[in-house]
Amino acid sequence: MSLLFDIDFEDAKARHKVLSNKMHAADKAYYQHDKPQISDSKYDKLRAELEAIELGYPELAHANSPSQKIGAAPAKGFKKVLHAVPMLSLSNVFSEEEAQGFIDKVRKFLGLSDNEVIEIVAEPKIDGLSCSLRYENQVLVMAATRGDGAQGEDITDNVRTISCIPQSLPDDAPDILEVRGEIYMSHKAFGKLNEKQKEQGKEPFANPRNAAAGSVRQLDSAITKSRDLGFFGYAIGEISEKFANTQEEIREKLASWNIPETPYKLCNSIDDIISNYKYILEGRADLDYDIDGIVYKVNRLDWQERLGFIARCPRWATAHKFPAEQAITRINDIDIQVGRTGALTPVARLEPITVGGVVVSNATLHNEGEIARKDIRIGDYVVVQRAGDVIPQVVRALKEKRSGDEIKFIPLDKCPECGAHAVRIDGDAIRRCTGGLTCPKQAVERLKHFVSRLAFDIGGLGDKIIQSFYEEGLITNPADIFTLEERNKTSLTPIRTRDGWGDLSEKKLFSSINDKHIITLNRFIYALGIRQIGEVTAKRLAANYGAIDNLIDAVTKAQDTKSQSYEDLISIEDVGAIVARDLIEFFAEDHNINILNALKAHLEIKPYESPKASNSPISGKIVVFTGTLTQMTRAEGKAKAESLGAKVSGSVSKKTDYIIAGKDAGSKLKKAQNLGVTILSEQDWLDLVK
Repeated sequence: MSLLFDIDFEDAKARHKVLSNKMHAADKAYYQHDKPQISDSKYDKLRAELEAIELGYPELAHANSPSQKIGAAPAKGFKKVLHAVPMLSLSNVFSEEEAQGFIDKVRKFLGLSDNEVIEIVAEPKIDGLSCSLRYENQVLVMAATRGDGAQGEDITDNVRTISCIPQSLPDDAPDILEVRGEIYMSHKAFGKLNEKQKEQGKEPFANPRNAAAGSVRQLDSAITKSRDLGFFGYAIGEISEKFANTQEEIREKLASWNIPETPYKLCNSIDDIISNYKYILEGRADLDYDIDGIVYKVNRLDWQERLGFIARCPRWATAHKFPAEQAITRINDIDIQVGRTGALTPVARLEPITVGGVVVSNATLHNEGEIARKDIRIGDYVVVQRAGDVIPQVVRALKEKRSGDEIKFIPLDKCPECGAHAVRIDGDAIRRCTGGLTCPKQAVERLKHFVSRLAFDIGGLGDKIIQSFYEEGLITNPADIFTLEERNKTSLTPIRTRDGWGDLSEKKLFSSINDKHIITLNRFIYALGIRQIGEVTAKRLAANYGAIDNLIDAVTKAQDTKSQSYEDLISIEDVGAIVARDLIEFFAEDHNINILNALKAHLEIKPYESPKASNSPISGKIVVFTGTLTQMTRAEGKAKAESLGAKVSGSVSKKTDYIIAGKDAGSKLKKAQNLGVTILSEQDWLDLVK
C-alpha cells in the first residue's frame, strides 16, 4: 500500500471519496442487517487502501471518512442504548513499516525520547460482534451492541443466554463496570448451525461472525439460547473507580472476575511485536475461532489518556491486519465514473475473477495520472487486490504478458454524463466535469450525500430512490425533499401508486423526512457537500461561526482575501487557503444561496455544542499555541483544547482569548502582546485545564 504515498493530494482525495461511498453501504449491511454485501476480508482490503491513503495524507482522515466512523446506526426492533463511554473502532496497519509508524506516532505525540520503552499489549483481533456488558453492584444489568459507537441496541435478554458470560462478579469488582468485548461463534458451532440451517431449508450463514451477529440480534432470545455462542472480553468502558494502571492489569482483573479472554503478549519492542504477529498468523488456522489480525494497545493507561482519540478511533491502539489476497485477470475496458464534486474516476472492467472466494469484475484505477504511472492499458493482464465492496485495487500490470494489441487509455475531454468540458487544472491530479449541478450525476451524488447518515440521515431515501426521484423531477435539489409531501398531495401520480410503493411505505418516507426538520449546524454544513468539508471541518466551522447566517456572511466577506474575515477564516484549524477557496466559491454561487434560503425556511438549524462545553473553563474560547512546549507536544495540547470545547486557531487576532507561549515564541507572541491578548505560560495552561 505504500505506493499510494507517491500520488498527490487531489488524486488521493478523489480515490478516498470512492472508497468511502462503498464502505458506507457495506457498513449498513454489515452492522444493521447482519447480511454483508462483501466478505470481511474484502471489506478489510477496502479499508486497507483507504487507511493507506490516510497514512500518506493524514488530513484526509476527517470524520466523514469511514475510517472515522464506527459501524452503523442501530437497527429497528431493539431498544436503543446510549453508551456512557463511546465504543470506538480501530485504525489499521498492514505491514511491519506501518506497525513501526504507529509506535513512532505515539512517541512523537507524547514527546518521548527514542530510548523510552513503549510497552504494547498485543492480542488477537476477534472477528465477532462487538458487545458491551454493564455491571452494577456486581450484577449484569445491560448488554448492548456497538451500533454507531454512540448508540447501540439493547441485547440484554439474548446475552443472558450465553453461558460463558457471568451474570454476577466478585465483590472486589467496581460498583459500575462496563466490559467491552466480542461475541463470537466457534468453527465447530458454526458448522453445526449451518448443517441445521440446510436441514430446515434455510439459507446458511456466510461466516461465523455473521452467524454470531444474527444469533444475538434476534427478538426471540430462545433462538439465541439454541446457538452455541462465546464471548471474549478485552477492554473496559465506564467504571465507578479506577482499578488498574495498565492495559495488562485490566486483562488480569477481567480474568480474575471470570470474564473469558484471549491470550495476549506484552511487547517491549517492534521486534517483539512483529515476532508475535508472525507467530499468531502462522497458527491461526489451528484456532477454533476467527481472527483477522492483531490489536496493539499502549500498555500505560496514563499515556492512553494523554493520547486520546481521533473521531472514531483511539490514538493509543491499532489493528495489524493479516495480508491481502491477490489474483490475476484481464482488463476488458476502462470506464469513467463521475463523483459529487465532478471528479472523473477511471474504473477497470475486469474479466471476472475469484479473489479469496469473492467474484470481482471491477477495479479502481484512481485517475489518469495513476494509469500513466503504472502504465496500465486496456487488454493488460493485471494483479488485483481485494480492496472493497465491488471495486478492488489494481496493483500492477503484467507487462511481460502483453501481446502488442493492448490499448493505451486516453483521458476524456468531455464529461460522459452531461457532455460538459472535463478539465484538469495545473497541479490537480483529478480531471473534473465543469457542468456543476447541471450535470445530473453530480446532482444525484450530492443528493445522496445530503441524506447520508452523517448528514441528514433520512431513512427511506436510498441511492436507487434518489436516482429515481431525480429522474422524475420529484427531487432535483435538497430543498425539494422538504416540500415533497405537500407536492405529493396534489400529484396525479402520488408516490404510493408507484411500483414497489404503497400507503405504508409512503407514510414511512414522509415520517422520516419530517423527523429531520431539526439539525445541528455542523451536520447541516457537512450535508451541503462542499468540497473538502468533512465532518471535522464542519464542526470547526460551526463552532467558530455559531449560525448558518454568520457563516454565509463571513465567507462572503472573505472573498476579499485582504479582509479580516478572510484572515479569520484561514486561521481556523484545518482551514487553509485551499479549503477557504472552496468555501468561498460555494457561497458565491447564487444557485447554492437560493437552495440554502429554501432549506432555512423548512429547518431549525441548532448551534453545534462542543464537547464538555458545560464544565470546561475554555469552552468556546479561541486559543493559539506558539513556541516550543516542554510538558506536552503541540499536537497533544491542541487535542486537549479541542476535547474541552476550545477553538484552536493557527493565527492571533483580536478575537483570540488565550495564547499559550512556549520557549522561543516569536511573532505570534509579539502580536498577542500588541493586541492585549491574554498570554499563558505552558504551566498556566496546564493549571487552567487541569
